[in-house]
Formats: sequence, C-alpha cells, structure tokens
Amino acid sequence: MLAGQPYLTEKSLYTLSDTTWSELSKADYLEAFAQHPQIGNLATLKEKFANTADWASDEQQGANQASAEILQALHHGNQAYLQKFGYIFIVCASGKSAAKMLALLEQRLSNDPQTELAIAAAEQNKITKLRLKKLLWIKR
Repeated sequence: MLAGQPYLTEKSLYTLSDTTWSELSKADYLEAFAQHPQIGNLATLKEKFANTADWASDEQQGANQASAEILQALHHGNQAYLQKFGYIFIVCASGKSAAKMLALLEQRLSNDPQTELAIAAAEQNKITKLRLKKLLWIKR
C-alpha cells in the first residue's frame, strides 16, 4: 500500500486496502490479529500495545465501562475462543457495548474454523479502515 502513494482520493485508498486485505494469506491475517489486545483486557492495552493503546482504548470504550461480571465473562470467552481457534477474538469494537461484544463472542464460538477466520478477517478490515480514516484526519 505504501508503494501506491500518493492516493488521489480517500476512496482509492480504501479500495486498495480492501483489495490488499482480501488477497492476504491466513498467516498474514494471524499476524495482524496478533497486534491487537484482547477485548476487555485493559492491562494488555497499557503494557503490550502502548503505541496504539489510545486508539484501541477508544475503540474498546464499551469494554472500558463494563461491569466486573461482563469483563470476567469476556475473559473466559476470550480464553475459550483462543483455545478453539488459536488466535484472539477480533471484533470491530467501535460503538459496541461490552455486553454486545460478549454476545458476539459467544455466538461466534459456534463457528467452524474456516467461517470464523473469514469473519475475523472482515472485522480486522473494518478496524483497518477506521484507523486509516483516523490517520487521514490527523494529517489534515
């Protein structure tokens, strides 16, 4: 994507982003997923992802305001998801409450691995678009 610069329009940037993302391998998706903190894991946000913690914290605002019970359920759900699929639960958290994210996590635990990888990759693409928009806004 860097080689495609400069982009004449925001739409051309997002189109190339979608195209690039759709052509990646499972290993590429897993590498991208590994760069995210688990939903509701506030300690991970602060420690491991200091360089993007502000953005991720903002995106996970619903989890930041969750009750202890919801955070505990997210923790257990995250562990079950990681054990089943081998990577963390990826969801575009922006605008979602912790309860909504928990419901999505529980629902997606019933997916087969191939279906879930496609859903997680689509959610990662949504996150990427949000962050591209933030970068463009910062540069203005």
